[in-house]
Amino acid sequence: MKTERSHELFSRAQALMPGGVNSPVRAFKSVGGEPFFATRAEGAYLFDVDGNRYIDYIGSWGPMIAGHAHPQVLAAVERTMRDGLSFGVPNALEVTMAEAITRIAPSCEMVRMVNSGTEATLSAIRVARGATGRTRIVKFEGCYHGHGDSFLVKAGSGVMTLGLPNSPGVPAALADLTLTLPFNDFDAATALFDDVGDTIAGLIIEPIVGNANCILPRDGYLQHLRALCTRHGAVLIFDEVMTGFRVALGGAQQRYGVTPDLTTFGKIIGGGMPVGAYGGKRELMAQVAPSGPIYQAGTLSGNPVAMAAGLATLALIEAPGFHDALERSTHALCDGLEAAARDAGVAFHTVRAPGMFGLYFREGPVETFDDAKASDTGRFNRFFHAMLERGVYLAPSAFEAGFLSSAHADAEIAATITAAREAFAIAKAG
Repeated sequence: MKTERSHELFSRAQALMPGGVNSPVRAFKSVGGEPFFATRAEGAYLFDVDGNRYIDYIGSWGPMIAGHAHPQVLAAVERTMRDGLSFGVPNALEVTMAEAITRIAPSCEMVRMVNSGTEATLSAIRVARGATGRTRIVKFEGCYHGHGDSFLVKAGSGVMTLGLPNSPGVPAALADLTLTLPFNDFDAATALFDDVGDTIAGLIIEPIVGNANCILPRDGYLQHLRALCTRHGAVLIFDEVMTGFRVALGGAQQRYGVTPDLTTFGKIIGGGMPVGAYGGKRELMAQVAPSGPIYQAGTLSGNPVAMAAGLATLALIEAPGFHDALERSTHALCDGLEAAARDAGVAFHTVRAPGMFGLYFREGPVETFDDAKASDTGRFNRFFHAMLERGVYLAPSAFEAGFLSSAHADAEIAATITAAREAFAIAKAG
């Protein structure tokens, strides 16, 4: 595998950008080595500046559910950009997007477009605080909701990867307003709400944790949180930036039959363009400016090119059977990896939902943040590099979920499992 051009670019980048990257996990710091630099992508594949090709299980961290550079998405972008890239005034496509989101996710009676998942989650907790007149927010250990100050307390994802449980620069007074709970612990949630429920503005949760690798909710857990929030007058916020439109067309709330008060979205609704959204009950969203006093604004919000890419992607995934096929592919991949690990004598467990998965170098089950942290990161790192050398790109962190697309066909899954049989032996040898 050639790496000369990526190495040269990374050397230049390190003098110009913190860690040489614009988002921490990309730097390969937790797995070691240096990142490759992509030059193009198509279907299930990434291609780098040195001419290497990889089966991609990141999909730009989730948006590429229909595969990279899908012709229908590119055509929609090309048509739209010919009329201009940004207007700063309302455009028809943002209305169409709002209609699509509120139709697919009935819990969202109104929606506001923003530019990123972080912007969406920050806005959602502002609405929760403004609507309730309370200040405290509840989040969960290992869940990541973007880099807002209120969320960098026992966060997952890059914070966990780099060993930073909290972040310098977050005022203690603000961090003190964020309460944390262990994910999937019924009793801890009940006790917290019994103690301080009347001070809690909102509870925000990844209904499927995707930033401590991948952890599914225990049966009834999301319903339990719904009941607690209702009883104590707190706003239940589902962060579906990752799971929205992926684990089911209507997201995790459809899959588990739970109706949140507010939901945050991103990734898929931009089809690869920068975008986010938050929406929910009409009485909450009507308090957002200019309808109400809770202020939030964005110069590029509802960008027409991003809306075109997202609408084209939503049209693709609304096809009958799309998510059923995605679920079958996910099971085929995870079952094949587990079989390869057993043959190699390696302790290994997968967690999966349609179109996303987690890889753990330990025996299962994995149902809590502590379970996730008990995974053998050394073995994962060796496995990651062995797979990369064999043309398979996994998340460069033991604490990030992987993603499949409809472009991952039988051939790509079979090639991945073949590569894994050799990579497991390398991971075991150490």
